[in-house]
Amino acid sequence: MNEKKPYLVDAVIGNSRMLATLGRTGKMYRLWWPNIDTPQHVDAMRVGLQQEGSPIEWFDEASNGWSHEIHYAERSNVLHVNAANEAAGLTVDSRHFAVPGKDLLVREYAFSNKGEESKSFNFVLHSSFMISENGLYNTTMFNADADSLIHFRHQYYFAVSSAIVCTKFQSGISWEDVQQGELDGSVIDMKPTGAMSWQLTVAPGETVVVPIYVAAAGNEQDVVAVLEDARTKTSAQWADETNAYWHNYVAQAVACPVDDAEIVKLYERSVLMFKLMSDEKTGTIIAAPEFDETYSRCGGYSYCWGRDAAFITTALDKVGLKDLTDAFYDWTLSAQSPDGSWQQRHYHDGQLAPSWGLQIDEGASILWGMWQHYLVNEDRSFASRVWPAVLKGAQFLESFIDPATGLPKPSIDLWEEREASHTYSSAAVYGGLKAASGFAELAGEYELSEQWSELADGIQAGIETYCFNEELQSFYRGIDLKVSADHYNQATQAGKEGYVVDLDKGYKKYVMKHDPIVDISLLGISVPFNAVAAESERMRTTADAVERLLTTPGVGGIKRYEDDIYVGGNPWILTTLWLSHYRFATGDVEEGRKHIQWALDHRTETGLLPEQIDKNTGETAWVVPLTWSHAMFILAVFMLAEAK
Repeated sequence: MNEKKPYLVDAVIGNSRMLATLGRTGKMYRLWWPNIDTPQHVDAMRVGLQQEGSPIEWFDEASNGWSHEIHYAERSNVLHVNAANEAAGLTVDSRHFAVPGKDLLVREYAFSNKGEESKSFNFVLHSSFMISENGLYNTTMFNADADSLIHFRHQYYFAVSSAIVCTKFQSGISWEDVQQGELDGSVIDMKPTGAMSWQLTVAPGETVVVPIYVAAAGNEQDVVAVLEDARTKTSAQWADETNAYWHNYVAQAVACPVDDAEIVKLYERSVLMFKLMSDEKTGTIIAAPEFDETYSRCGGYSYCWGRDAAFITTALDKVGLKDLTDAFYDWTLSAQSPDGSWQQRHYHDGQLAPSWGLQIDEGASILWGMWQHYLVNEDRSFASRVWPAVLKGAQFLESFIDPATGLPKPSIDLWEEREASHTYSSAAVYGGLKAASGFAELAGEYELSEQWSELADGIQAGIETYCFNEELQSFYRGIDLKVSADHYNQATQAGKEGYVVDLDKGYKKYVMKHDPIVDISLLGISVPFNAVAAESERMRTTADAVERLLTTPGVGGIKRYEDDIYVGGNPWILTTLWLSHYRFATGDVEEGRKHIQWALDHRTETGLLPEQIDKNTGETAWVVPLTWSHAMFILAVFMLAEAK
């Protein structure tokens, strides 16, 4: 089928070993297994109805008289999609979920006849797989004993079937050919597609339920066994068990500390979403389910960033999901480079993902996050387990300090767009070294502890000495900013300070002494890293500059920095909540609460937090859900509770 997939999705379902994204009509766009970041296996899975002698009516399209509503079950990751065709007198209520602890997705369709006459039709499923992210030379076969289509390639097998015996089937049928529903019974074809149909009759007032199971395993025998296990219970029983699992999961988390119904709802949705973004097998945490697999508008999101994860694990500890944090920091031990650094981003197995250079704040944030986790649990076994990695990580940070300024040398910024000695990155390294100092003291390495603490103090002094813009009364975004030759020439002609560095092989590096752009990450100097006190006059004027220069007119919310153009330069959820963190840290509860409300007002229909909000329309603009957005919300809620 190879249809163009949307960038924006409406829902995610999963169980930490399977992950799937869907639209508001219930159409499944993507499916990951056995890890949640890669590989992705689905081209498209479509369902529709066929009256005798007529083409198929695909009711997962918002057309042909079908309307749709979508929502999650309360305190659960079971997704409901309610489709109705008033003219036809028919509703189709479906539930979509992954069964906890099993390699099984359930998609249950309940057909209700609202008319006065019986309705007979074929229910048709068309499935197209691009197993291991490759649509060529997959095989689809029909296993008659299992009454199932099986899509397979190499070690990835997917069985698609029902608890009801199908009426017709075909292995290998194109999207164009399936429209008439004429399935020829082909048993095997070296194509990624297949279809099944079930003949149904629904009496007036009656509801007929058809469950669709999508089972996964490493070979045909095992995938058939997963499918047979699925058939031992009704789809309603699986739904009840899955809802009970998620209800218990939420109940075991720390209760929302703020008595506000809307905050509680998003708090619990965040708790549920965190589990879906955490890989059960490895412990890694992804930034978001991938939505731009061709990298047409970005560099991809289904990876683990140490920086994002440090904020996320701090939120996990707040809500009591400490096991996920433990698993994540165990995973970081596999992702550390031999030199002690942690690079930009990684796959679930710890291997380096596509990257464009060292971001010194990534490894520093991991060390800081490890220490935050220790402070919550005071688990000496955890401290001992991570100590070798902490030692190497701190030594790498130490080697990266410029002795002339006491600040870290230039690296790529947290937005992955420019090279400089960034003020935010310096604060992160301050936090990482202070964390390492704490671990060294626990390990009895008192000289190292003092050494790293003094090095961090030097960074703190360097930030105050070199990184404050007296003219704007705000911290510089950074110093020693690498620019193009044209930018350098124009800036220096205008009186800006810069210099040129001679590199190997005759290359030159053009550097501006200061980067004066106001950036939301400047708040990170104090929250969370506390390199400069939140109450200080310099931080207060910096925060005021952030709010004044980065608030989006009309729509509201805070964008990342002054001249941001990514996806149009929109306000972000996490940046707006970052400002709320700062306001709470200084006791300004009313202002902090205002920014939380903005995030609440810009949830998706299913209660998920995106990355960005369209600066003109106020609608979701990019990435759903973003795990970091949910983490910043959780942290803001606890800061609100503490401030009150």
